[in-house]
Amino acid sequence: MLSGENDSENAIVYINSGAGGTEAQDWVEMLLRMYLKWAEKKGFETQIVDMLPGEEAGIKNVTFIIKGKYAYGYMKCESGIHRLVRISPFDANNRRHTSFASVYTYPEVPEDIQIDIKEEDLRIDTFRSSGPGGQHVNRTESAIRITHIPTGIVVQCQNERSQHKNKAIAMSILKARLYELEKKKQEEKLSSLNKEKKDIAWGSQIRSYVLHPYKLIKDHRTKIEMHNAEAVLDGSIDEFIKAYLLFLTFQQKMD
Repeated sequence: MLSGENDSENAIVYINSGAGGTEAQDWVEMLLRMYLKWAEKKGFETQIVDMLPGEEAGIKNVTFIIKGKYAYGYMKCESGIHRLVRISPFDANNRRHTSFASVYTYPEVPEDIQIDIKEEDLRIDTFRSSGPGGQHVNRTESAIRITHIPTGIVVQCQNERSQHKNKAIAMSILKARLYELEKKKQEEKLSSLNKEKKDIAWGSQIRSYVLHPYKLIKDHRTKIEMHNAEAVLDGSIDEFIKAYLLFLTFQQKMD
């Protein structure tokens, strides 16, 4: 089930808030916590490389790396749109809200794989970190944003104090994104980012997390359901991952 070309590599994960405003941004933070908890249980190392906080609460988007054997093989199962239904903690009238967030996963490209990135194709911008990190981060332009002009791919890193380290991490993420894009082209498919041009909203979710009026987590691809929502949000997602890996394996055999 984990025999894919890049399954054994580290995983680069990007979570972005969708329909739902502050609710959706809070949902991104909940998903980040879920994946960090899951990674901790698996004995994986994690590193947050970029995060954009919401104005009121939560996170607009976040990029992080999960380092460990088969991290990408597992986390590729989480790519897609995740839907949350709950009583909003931000609604004074205690109404039920639906929120959406998208999860995209890329394999970290091994050092021995060469990706042709031309200097003239890059626009590199520096800026001050918007997150915590002490006086050094806030006073100097250590954060890096790299735009790959031919593809329009933008990556950034602001987690490290050193501009050099931030640039190295951002280049690593760009390399992974370009590698994934080229791999999809070779397979005559679109990149995973543009694979399904759907809004991060109704009708396009891979999994629903219902916390009200009942508690049920359901994967719409495999039909696996779990009623212990607290455990799932605390990182117990292996049952969903294994079921989807089996589903992918069955699909490959049918093809």
